[in-house]
Amino acid sequence: MMSLSGNKLLRLGLAAALGLAACTPATQAPTGAPATNQPASGEKTVINFVTDSDTNISDWIQNKVAPAFEAQYPQYDVQVTIVRGVGGGTGDVADRALAALQSNADPQVDVMEFDALSKPELIEAGLWQVLDASTVPNAANLLQGIQTSEFSIPYRGSQVLLAYDSTKISEDEVPTTFAELVDWAKANPGQFVYCRPDKGGSGGNFVTRAIYEVTGRDPSLFQKGTPDPDLVAQYPAAWELLREIHPAVFDNGAYPAGNTAVLTLLANGSVSLATAWSDQALQGIANGSLPPSIKLAQLTDLPFPGGNAMLAIPKNSRNLQGALDFVNYMLNTDGQVSVIKDIGGFPAANWNTLPADLQQEYTSVIAETVPLWPGGEYDTLKVQGWYENVATNIPMGS
Repeated sequence: MMSLSGNKLLRLGLAAALGLAACTPATQAPTGAPATNQPASGEKTVINFVTDSDTNISDWIQNKVAPAFEAQYPQYDVQVTIVRGVGGGTGDVADRALAALQSNADPQVDVMEFDALSKPELIEAGLWQVLDASTVPNAANLLQGIQTSEFSIPYRGSQVLLAYDSTKISEDEVPTTFAELVDWAKANPGQFVYCRPDKGGSGGNFVTRAIYEVTGRDPSLFQKGTPDPDLVAQYPAAWELLREIHPAVFDNGAYPAGNTAVLTLLANGSVSLATAWSDQALQGIANGSLPPSIKLAQLTDLPFPGGNAMLAIPKNSRNLQGALDFVNYMLNTDGQVSVIKDIGGFPAANWNTLPADLQQEYTSVIAETVPLWPGGEYDTLKVQGWYENVATNIPMGS
């Protein structure tokens, strides 16, 4: 695969994304252990990495991750291909890899940001390499319950947190449970805010946490697929809980239409407590768009939900060992520290595997689990119910 100006970054049209140039021959089959750090010959073996993530992630992979990986594994040359905004993105690339598998052709992709569960038909067709501790040794360090399929593996995440103005709220006054958060909001009218659940995940996951609160705080009850009628029947209890704080939410229930709008209210002092995505908040504090007085905390009874970015490897990769080495690197200490420091993400590995000073720095937001939400029809019912029963002052879709 060709590079542009030596930066190994390709921006492909749809046709190119589905018909990439030929890659290097396959290396040996995976053994479960990283390859040695000495090239077998003078030529480097290409690892084709495909992503459709936002610019901050693709830039990070290209400018930070790939050079650091290549320094440890000089036999490899990582080529980053971006398909963001091109057709179906990595979904199209995955379909193409299956076609290559069926015709014994080169899939021209070795590692891709992709959740195998998003296209179960590709799992059934046998496209994906199994990713577990036998093929990716550092998978043994993953947070409990974070991996939802053996065919894709999380390498970074983001959780919703409480962001608060420490000049107005002392650390010992920050709510630590959902019940305390409800009580705090009612006792401090106008000082708490979350965004509309269909306009930003920080608000959507707040509403999800309310649903978890009234269904026994057990996210494992919610599985992908058709919603469980018994769980849906309990949604009204969540609406009742959220109606209690509706008058106390910023400006008598004026829910912002997005994650950024919430952080703006926090930054300009309009509110003192809000729900926020961890990566947005951490980056905001780091780049100065949020004042240094903004601190972060996580609930201790059940954390707010979050989401994870996954990596997948087509089993017909022409550089299967290199692909496994790359994924294993992403889960080692260097890769996970980079997730935190360079993009404000959350690690996929257990915090206790990371440096002690980093654990201390983020002690207020560390959670041993990341509650997940199945989305789909569960989301549809959640959003509709919230508008019809909580924010009745705001037309759905506005």
